[in-house]
This record gives sequence, structure tokens and C-alpha cells, in this order.
Amino acid sequence: MENPRPQAPGFTPPMAPLPLPLHPPIAPIPGAPPRAPAPGAASTSAAESEDDDEVDYEVSDDHRAARERHERAVQELLQRRRAYAMAVPTNDSAVRARLRRLGEPITLFGEREMERRDRLRGLMVRLEADGQVDRLLRAQEDDQGAAADDEYAEQIQYPFFTEGTKELLQARVDIAHYSLPRAKARVERAKRRLADPDEDPDAEADLVVKQAGEFVLECSEIGDDRPLTGCSFSRDASMLATSSWSGIIKVWSMPQITKIATLKGHTERATDVAFSPVDNVLATASADKTAKLWNSDGSLLMSFNGHLDRLARLAFHPSGKYLGTASFDKTWRLWDINTGTELLLQEGHSRSVYGVSFHPDGSLAASCGLDAHARVWDLRSGRLYCTLIGHVKPVLGVSFSPNGHLVATASEDNFCRIWDLRTRRMLYSIPAHKSLISHVKFEPQEGHYLATSSYDTRAALWSTRDYKPIKSLAGHESKVTSLDISGDGQQIVTVSHDRTIKMWSCRSCIRDNEMELD
Repeated sequence: MENPRPQAPGFTPPMAPLPLPLHPPIAPIPGAPPRAPAPGAASTSAAESEDDDEVDYEVSDDHRAARERHERAVQELLQRRRAYAMAVPTNDSAVRARLRRLGEPITLFGEREMERRDRLRGLMVRLEADGQVDRLLRAQEDDQGAAADDEYAEQIQYPFFTEGTKELLQARVDIAHYSLPRAKARVERAKRRLADPDEDPDAEADLVVKQAGEFVLECSEIGDDRPLTGCSFSRDASMLATSSWSGIIKVWSMPQITKIATLKGHTERATDVAFSPVDNVLATASADKTAKLWNSDGSLLMSFNGHLDRLARLAFHPSGKYLGTASFDKTWRLWDINTGTELLLQEGHSRSVYGVSFHPDGSLAASCGLDAHARVWDLRSGRLYCTLIGHVKPVLGVSFSPNGHLVATASEDNFCRIWDLRTRRMLYSIPAHKSLISHVKFEPQEGHYLATSSYDTRAALWSTRDYKPIKSLAGHESKVTSLDISGDGQQIVTVSHDRTIKMWSCRSCIRDNEMELD
């Protein structure tokens, strides 16, 4: 017996592959035998293919109406393009003449110039679409012939200014005579202060700002049964006038805030009140579209009628001869308080005019409105000096500084902006309050500080050197609608929707008064 051959460990001999099963192929299923084509079948199949290509689908009424609307819109668009491409006269007299030559009425009831021109354009498009081009050419030739006969028939010379009355001309001359000496004296005084080594404007400003930081609430009084809208000190701060939604104006003696007179005459709510800078007469504005002039004892002196919508703010000219009123009819007007005549109707704002103020020299007037702009006007020439653009919401207050070259504006955007009249640019922007600013005013002596009132129930004082906050006057329980500063700058009065009058005084002033009483 032979021994088997030794094999290497882990070696597995290969295995033969398994044979695959063989399946016979499946025969295809026999189909139906083809039929012989019948005679004329070829022509029938060709006709059926042609009918499939030219089949008409039924269109619904909605689809047909939509298609007609689309076609009409396309035709109107083409007509409108053709109309705007036509040469239509721009002069209103030429438009009327063309309409007359085309046999159309020259004007319709309530139709304005632009509407009349659009009507002529549409008429020309219709005539062209109807094939009456010769009629259009004949009317155009007639217009050219009339223009050749009279060279200036279609060229009306419009003045670049609105012709005023003789009274307005005399008022402008008086304002120029009043303002020029005051401006000269102001400039000479500023030069003298700069040249005098004993004068220290910075130290004076620091002292005034320090005193302004000591303002405290001295007195509070219920002013009316309805919310208060305006307040104004008399020229010597011995009296105070307030206006309210009840339409009643009240005059108070200061500093005790004791009522001495009640002025009744407005039929709607009173919106503002202002004392004259030269005597003890006061003017009031109301939503009944009128302003009234009163004596301090309560007697009515004059009524100013002419505005077409309710009045907002008003202000006296520094000379005391003229009164400016702002209205929601998009105009502000200048009145002669001696005769009661309307001297100037000034347009320029695109929306309602809310406030008006006069330069300390009397040469300029500033107006602000709901168009978010303030405009400065030259009263001596009637021209617009500059437009102050920067606010993003309606401007509700404007005030000139005593130094003559700064203007402050207060707006619904919660900002108080300072403008330089010399450069006609914004100088500084103060984020003053958390709600709209209802009023703004400079300290009347030198303008060392600025006061603002707001609907956030507070009034605030700001330094005009660096525009930093000096003092926040908190005490009202509702929206503060207006404020005023006494002539010496030592007293501030605020009025609010909480119906109260609050008087704020400087502590040093209070101590001085106590020492005088002792």
C-alpha cells in the first residue's frame, strides 16, 4: 500500500462548475393574419389624418370674452401710445383754440387745464383712428396761420412773481426800514463783544447753561376742562395766555397763575395763542378758520377771515404791526393788525402748513408743514431764501435764534434739527425725545439754550454750544403741546393734554426773589 502524497496545509482542491439547466426558447405568440386592404382604404386613411390636423375645438364664452378684453386692452394701449406721441399744445389758450377749430366745446364744467389738454389728446387720437387725418391737418394749419398773423398769440407772458397790492408793497418797505437798523446793530454788537477783552462769551454761556440746569417746578394750575393747546408770556412776563380745545382763551397773572380774564369768541377749538411783543394785545388761532385779536382785558379788537381750512400756529412780527398765521389750506398769511387786511397769501408747501415764526430782525419768516419741509422767506422781497430739507416726517415747530443765523425745527420724527442760515445747511441733529416734538424755542436773550416739548410727557433743555442735554422737565401726565420762555429766560411755562399749566423757574432766580421779598 502506497502512502498518499502529502498536501500543503489549508489547500482546497478546485471543484468542477455545476452544469446550467438548458431551457428551450419560447416561440412568439402568433398574431392575426393581416387583412388585405379594401379598395379606397388608402384614401380614407389620408382623409382621416387631414381631419385630425384641421379639427376645430369649441371655444367657451368665458374664453371668447377674455380674448375680446385682451384685444380691447391692446387697442387702448396702442391708442394711448399714439396719443402721447402726438404733438398737443401746452398753452391753455392754444388748447382752447384747437378744440374750437375741431368743433368741440372749449371747456367743460369743473375742467382744469391738464384735463382739457388730455381731452384734446384723446379727441385727436379718435379722429386719427377714424381716418379723419385731413381734419386734424386742417386744424393744425389754421393754428399755424393764426400764429403767423399774431406772433405772440400763443405766448402769454406770465410774471415770475405774484403781483401784490400797494398795501403789501408798503408793508415790505416798512419791514425793510425796520429790519436793516436792527441787523446792523446786532452785527456791530457781536463784533464789539469779540473785540472787547473784558467780554467772555464762553463764560457767560456756561453761566446761563448752569442756571438752566437748576430749573424746578414752581407752580401748577388746572387751565381748562379740555386739553390745552398753546401758551404765551406777555412782553414783561407779568401775564400768561393759554388756549384750549374748548375754544376759550384765558389770561393769567404771573407768577401765581391767577385767572384775570376769559376770552370767548371762537366757535371751534383754539389751536394757539400769542402775545404781542410791543403791547398787551394777544392773537388767537382756531379751527373755525379765523384768527382774532384781543385786548388783555377780554375785549375783541379784530377778526381775521380768509383761510379756507383750520388754523394751526400763529406768531407776531417783532415790530408788532403784522401777524402771521399758518393753516391747513397749505398757505400761511400775513395780516396788518391795524387795518385787518390780508397783505400776503404765501403758497409753497405741498401739504398743510403748521407753524410760522419771524426772525428777530424782522427780515425773514419761516414756515413749516406736514410736507416734512421748513421754508425761509425774505419778507422784504417776497422771495424764498432756502428750503430746509432733512426731516422724514411732518415739521411741527420752527424757531429763530437771537444770534440771527440759527434756526431750529421740531418734527414728528422725534428729532430737533439745527440749521445755519449762512450756509443753508443742517448743522446738528438732536434725537431729543421718544415721541413727536410739538414745539421748540430758543432762549430769547442770547440763545444759549434751547427748549423742546414732546408728546412723551416731557420738556427738555439743550445747550446750543454742544447740543447736550441740560435738564429734563418731567411733571406732566400727558402730551405736552406747547411751551414758552419769559423774556429774561428765567421762567418756562408748559401746557399739556392733562389740562394743567406748569411753571418752571430757576432755583437761583427763586432765591433772588425770596431775598427781595425779605
